[in-house]
Amino acid sequence: MTDLVEIRNLKVEAKTDSGRIIEIIKDVSFDIAKGEIIALIGESGSGKTTIALTLMGHAREGCHISGGKIYVDGQDMAALSESARAKVRGTTVAYIPQSAAAAFNPATKIMEQVIEVTRIHRLMPPEQARLRAIELFRALSLPNPETIGERYPHQVSGGQLQRLAAAMALIGEPKLVIFDEPTTALDVTTQIDVLKAFKSVIRAGDIAGVYVSHDLAVVAQIADRIAVLKGGEIQEVAKTEAILTRPSHPYTRELLAAFEPKQVVRSNSAGASIAPVLRIDSLVAGYGDLQPNGLPAVCAVQSVSLEVEKGRNLGIIGESGCGKSTLARAIAGILPAVSGTIDFNGSEINRAAKSRTRDQLREMQIVFQYADTALNPAKSIADILERPLAFYHGMDRKAREARVDQLLDMVRLPRALRYRYPSELSGGQKQRVNFARALAAEPRLIICDEITSALDTVVAAAIIDLLKELQRELHLSYIFISHDLSVVEAICDEIAVMYGGKKVEQITRETADTPRHPYSQLLFGSVPKLDPAWLDNLVQDPELKREYGHG
Repeated sequence: MTDLVEIRNLKVEAKTDSGRIIEIIKDVSFDIAKGEIIALIGESGSGKTTIALTLMGHAREGCHISGGKIYVDGQDMAALSESARAKVRGTTVAYIPQSAAAAFNPATKIMEQVIEVTRIHRLMPPEQARLRAIELFRALSLPNPETIGERYPHQVSGGQLQRLAAAMALIGEPKLVIFDEPTTALDVTTQIDVLKAFKSVIRAGDIAGVYVSHDLAVVAQIADRIAVLKGGEIQEVAKTEAILTRPSHPYTRELLAAFEPKQVVRSNSAGASIAPVLRIDSLVAGYGDLQPNGLPAVCAVQSVSLEVEKGRNLGIIGESGCGKSTLARAIAGILPAVSGTIDFNGSEINRAAKSRTRDQLREMQIVFQYADTALNPAKSIADILERPLAFYHGMDRKAREARVDQLLDMVRLPRALRYRYPSELSGGQKQRVNFARALAAEPRLIICDEITSALDTVVAAAIIDLLKELQRELHLSYIFISHDLSVVEAICDEIAVMYGGKKVEQITRETADTPRHPYSQLLFGSVPKLDPAWLDNLVQDPELKREYGHG
């Protein structure tokens, strides 16, 4: 079989801020047969997207293709002129981005944007293009395929917009499609619908694909082969089943181990009664002005009650918009709850952080999802960590400096990082600094709001291991908010499931495999497994999908 794609000795160079030239893709070679899907997986900075973009003859700003051959359907994309590349893009090779919202013009109807490629390349008359688009909408399992194109991008859900981006890519009948983490930003229940739609259309059209991702379970459902990348080099390429069951490279084995983190084991007996460090009762929180009924205009948290025992962890899971992050902000007092009570350490505390005592603030800390925005870019790591030491503990400079070293040791960071700024650290390092700042207060409870969602699988697994170690050493309790069930199950003793602003169920480790609420059943059943046959064999209750799905 003649290969559709042949990459030989590909090299890509980048210029650093200081003007130094570094090689970021190092002598990469692989082939893709017609109709085959190959996944590129690896951590951030491994070169996944950079390699995928070279298939369109493109390099990101500051980068250039410095060597090798990139043949797509017999044409060397690196050697083509820009005008020749433009003719190939959208017809021979197409691209589906991670954020579909960024790919659409909010002021133009969806149909006009989907068929734009056919107009630019003069592929077919407008009426024929519209009919073809409707066919694609139907094939991609979009609702109301005849009329959805008349809407604007903001009038459809995230999962629908991602499938519409696929229609935009496929309407030019490309031979190769690049999928750049297209389901990363989607809820797990929506992700399944999108993956099924992608797989169906790609197989039906005998289209080749490059699927960029850091999620092994997702690519296991769609890829024929997997290429594992690290540091701009391919570590291993093999059929999907072989990668999952017989990995040959140590880094691949590390990725697989990180995907299924070890669950935390408790030593205390099952019947032992432990005093709660936190108890909330009938908490109501939201946004906007209070209405005549006493509720906010947008009621994001509706009468939620839960408790966290000392030295134990509670996970809070649910889809985007279910209220889990709003609940975290309400517990922390950043967004004061409208009603309900918060008992912390045995006494009721004010719903607003500004009205809490300094000790109450100190003993309950929150670590946010994005360390980039949580850390002041103008301050050194030492300055960032010293601030809570001065505020909560009144330490002098000498004591603060010594404690900063201890905090860096605690989160397994080199002491030399104290002199650096956030921009000089990796994502995982920044999140460790974020956590060290919370530890500086010497808290009893730490609220972790999606703290691993922006991190690679291996880095996230290391953060979870760190949290477990610190809990053993410092007797902490955590509230862990996440959409990643494997992460929550790895560290939490109980899991609260939220839907539509309400807590619909609280699950223990013993009942995790048999949730009772229909939404919990749908949520737990939608998490991809490291099994290439999982998606094809997945059967979901259509009634549950209709009631709780938002694909």
